[in-house]
Amino acid sequence: MEEGGRGSKGWFVTLEGPEGSGKSTQSERLREAAAAAGQDVVLVREPGGTAAGERVRAILMDAGPVGIRLTQRTDALLFSAARVQLIDEVIGPALRRGALVISDRYADSTLAYQGGGGELPLDELRSVLAFATGGLRPDRTILLDLPVDVGLARKSSAETTRFEAHFDRAFHERVRAAYLSFAAAEPDRWVVVDGTAAPDDIFAALWSVLAGIPGLGPRLSGLLAAMPPGDPGRAAERMHG
Repeated sequence: MEEGGRGSKGWFVTLEGPEGSGKSTQSERLREAAAAAGQDVVLVREPGGTAAGERVRAILMDAGPVGIRLTQRTDALLFSAARVQLIDEVIGPALRRGALVISDRYADSTLAYQGGGGELPLDELRSVLAFATGGLRPDRTILLDLPVDVGLARKSSAETTRFEAHFDRAFHERVRAAYLSFAAAEPDRWVVVDGTAAPDDIFAALWSVLAGIPGLGPRLSGLLAAMPPGDPGRAAERMHG
């Protein structure tokens, strides 16, 4: 992991994807399975995860008819500000103590949404992200990919955010295309998973990604092997096997 001098003994995995891709559900399943296997694991989401981050989230996600109208540059800076707080308060300390950190979205979301969808210059965004993250990069980034129409149809009215209410289909198509281009350009970090597959099959694919991370995979396998057959942590092993 490249961490810009922050130092780390843990592992950092991020889940990315278009709207309705199932990241939140699957990241929680991963957290539960890893914790049941005995791994110290921390699940975070963006934006949010800290007192300041949750207040920024309320601004960014407001879908109300009189909600604040934000420019793409403002979005990029607000997401980045919340990210700094999350790294400093939660992610960094967890990694330094050797935990597995799973993040529902991270810096690649800014590149995909404000860069791809919002058509801001990627080189400028990367400069902002380098400053905001201090060079902290994930060990693996999993893209849950699915067609835009499928993902948007999955969102209930209660789940609608500003990004569904105020942005058109073309915006979301650009977001998806950006994600796929990032994955193609950096195959050592990115893993693309079919977001239209059955939930259990998606989870098995995600668990396989964790099992393939140097240092983490053998640890998870060892923890599972040490458990009695009836232990709930075996669920992850059975799902993958």
